[in-house]
Amino acid sequence: MKNILYILLFVSQVFFAQSGFEKGNNLYKSGKYEQAIDAYNSELSAKKQSAELYFNLANCYYKLNKVAPAIYNYEKALVLNPNDKDIVNNLRFAQKRTVDEIKVVPKVGFAKLLRDFTGNFHYNTWAWISVVFAVLFLGCFLGYYFSALTLNKRLFFFGMFVMLVFVIISISSAAFEKSHFKNEKPAIVFAEMAEVKNEPQNKGTNVVVLHEGTKVYVNEKVDNWKKIQLTDGTEGWIDSDAIREVK
Repeated sequence: MKNILYILLFVSQVFFAQSGFEKGNNLYKSGKYEQAIDAYNSELSAKKQSAELYFNLANCYYKLNKVAPAIYNYEKALVLNPNDKDIVNNLRFAQKRTVDEIKVVPKVGFAKLLRDFTGNFHYNTWAWISVVFAVLFLGCFLGYYFSALTLNKRLFFFGMFVMLVFVIISISSAAFEKSHFKNEKPAIVFAEMAEVKNEPQNKGTNVVVLHEGTKVYVNEKVDNWKKIQLTDGTEGWIDSDAIREVK
């Protein structure tokens, strides 16, 4: 009897989670963006999240011209699905509504080449790629072990070497991407206007003034201040309440 009760509770939770999401979608289609936001947020409150949910939520904020929440939720969606072209495209439209025009200083040298290469895939994807190459390595090993012809043995041995190199590259790429993901802490400015100081106190000199929707990167925290870096390399301290970290 208890097992049946647990099953019914589980099914009902799934049903309500789906109906809540669908309710938000229907409200969005009807142009009731505020109500749709409430429906989507109820899903998040129930610990249900997905790239599609954050994407739809961001679209609602975008329609209401709420720049910071829109960009924030697009960024949240990209964390879960970094290769989604629709999310990237809508994020760019939302960013055009921001006041600040912060230039992006491109990285150069080997670090840039390495990041460009590993950034092609999420670290989970790199992990699966390494598994595929490991299976191919095993196949080449079996072919080498059971093959009777010398030529075939040489070919399988060469294949083992190539697959081993690819396994090492893919594992290294996965480790590098995971480290980058954990260490990179993007945040969005939610305050209408926020002063960035040269030191973590109100008496500090203003380095720059940021407006809502601007993306920054958090490096460290001291009391109620966070040291941030802009995409142009500018660094400073901002009140923790002025920003919201994406992950």
